Amino acid sequence: MVGSETARRLSSAKALTVAAHVSFVPIGVVTVLLGPMLPALSTRWSLNAGQAGLLFTAQFVGASCGVAASGFVVSKWGYRAAMGAGLMAMSVGVAALLQGSREIGAASVALYGLGSGIAVPAANLLVAELNSARRSAALSLLNFSWSLGAVASPFLVAVAASRIPMVLGALAAILAGVAIWVVWIPSVDVSSGRLRNAPAAPSMTTPHPRRIWVLGGLFFLYVGTEVAFGGWVASYAKGLGSMPVAWFVMSPSFFYGALMIGRWLAPLALRRIEEVRLARAGIVLGFAGILGMIASHGVGGVVASAVVAGLGFAAVYPITIGLLSRECGASAARVGSVMFTLSNVGGACLPWLVGVTGQHFGNLKAGLAVPLAAALVMFALYTTNWRAEGQA
Repeated sequence: MVGSETARRLSSAKALTVAAHVSFVPIGVVTVLLGPMLPALSTRWSLNAGQAGLLFTAQFVGASCGVAASGFVVSKWGYRAAMGAGLMAMSVGVAALLQGSREIGAASVALYGLGSGIAVPAANLLVAELNSARRSAALSLLNFSWSLGAVASPFLVAVAASRIPMVLGALAAILAGVAIWVVWIPSVDVSSGRLRNAPAAPSMTTPHPRRIWVLGGLFFLYVGTEVAFGGWVASYAKGLGSMPVAWFVMSPSFFYGALMIGRWLAPLALRRIEEVRLARAGIVLGFAGILGMIASHGVGGVVASAVVAGLGFAAVYPITIGLLSRECGASAARVGSVMFTLSNVGGACLPWLVGVTGQHFGNLKAGLAVPLAAALVMFALYTTNWRAEGQA
């Protein structure tokens, strides 16, 4: 009887993990959709760089509201409900994106941002709980699935440029289908691996206040940096004037492709390199990639710089989420709500600052100084003395 119950719990854990991975692919497509579509949307709605940057703000303000809602939904109805509700909101937002004026478009962007804010924290914390002995590696693999979607997104926009409404409709249908599937997964309370379909019971882990502040800064800066760089790469490449249309539209794929490869390799690297040390090295490499992009004048420089930045930043976010789970223990779901909110505030602010700075100086090279400076601050924050794994 005990063996049968254990098997059911492990089966439920596996099903929920698979669901998290499957849901992260279309979430990845939608999260970065704005970047490759931004040149076309700017033309469609007559937006300057500052106004275009506000679309990123709309997406991540919506995501911040979603994170706040996610904590409530998880505490009331569990991880599956949060993931399903978030995916359904994303479906509606994507379907409505090109259905009217720029105001309707901005509202649609905010809606699918709201959905990602509900679904992403729930999925990340679910996987972190299940894999308490290897959080950073498991989260790297989960975010590898997100990167699959992120890589595909610019290619979809470039290949189906004349049929974007049809692509958006199909994407909305996929999101809705995955949402229904996630909700209908048989649910069993799983204590093995610390996974539950509800918040964990209190533990003796007490996070150090200084580390909480540092984690908050890292969540804010990392997501802001990734979105600021990845979201503006296509517009930056277009501004160089030396790249064919298909190349500048697809240029974010090189960044997100490198993120994907880096997250696939991260679990192997973490067997040999301590996670905080790997994050520091990654930030240095990401900084070099941004600097290279600022110095780029053609296709070769853009591609190489995007790849270097992607490889560098690949493991940083999963490691940061792993540190949150490790530092906060059973309170990670509660504290995580604040952290994921901060990450979305960063995603709202830094890309907007890139647009405003680029508009002010008349050149997006100046705007890319924003994620460059953010990478420097992240490195400084990662010099904190973190609690060793297993330390109380």
